[in-house]
Amino acid sequence: MQTILVASSKGGAGKTTLSTQLAGHFAVSGKATVLVDADPQASSTRWCEKRADLDTAVLPVNGHSRAFRKQLPEDAERVIIDAPAGAMADDLEPFLEIADVVLVPVLPSAIDIEATVPFLNTLAQVPRIKKGKLPVGLVANRVKAWTSVSQQAVEQLQSWPYPLVAQLRDSQAYVLLAALGRCVDDYRSEQMRGHQDDFAAIYRWIKKHT
Repeated sequence: MQTILVASSKGGAGKTTLSTQLAGHFAVSGKATVLVDADPQASSTRWCEKRADLDTAVLPVNGHSRAFRKQLPEDAERVIIDAPAGAMADDLEPFLEIADVVLVPVLPSAIDIEATVPFLNTLAQVPRIKKGKLPVGLVANRVKAWTSVSQQAVEQLQSWPYPLVAQLRDSQAYVLLAALGRCVDDYRSEQMRGHQDDFAAIYRWIKKHT
């Protein structure tokens, strides 16, 4: 069982977008996939419900209590955890205990970058992370590569102690996919190929560290 924790203390950073897209990818790849939804908004759960009739369905699990571990099927191959917004490392203890890697989405703006620093500082105190046994990767989300603001933000993230794993382009496609309960890997269109390429860097990083 490979477990990926998607967490950020900053609301609106793209945790659910990242979580659902990862879950969809693994399900499409033929893996028995579970999405643990610990966010009060339950957006990940609704996404799962919308694709429940597909052969590539993702099982939603309520992550609001430690009992969530009892709900994980024994045959689950991939577990994605959509952590609650605003949580610091202490709040994420039950998820950090079972995580194989941690992904932190960050929007490319000065405000979002500054707001993420305290969260990363708390992660740095987690024993497994401190010892290098639990990899943490950053994902720049909603990047407008043609703007100087995004370029400067990406350069700043690249200078941080944790690696910048990928840059996800700013796209309304994710809004539509969320509404449909779909992921970029459900489609083979040219329009989706660029988004799939963005995510490929994340899958390579996960594979390298698990």
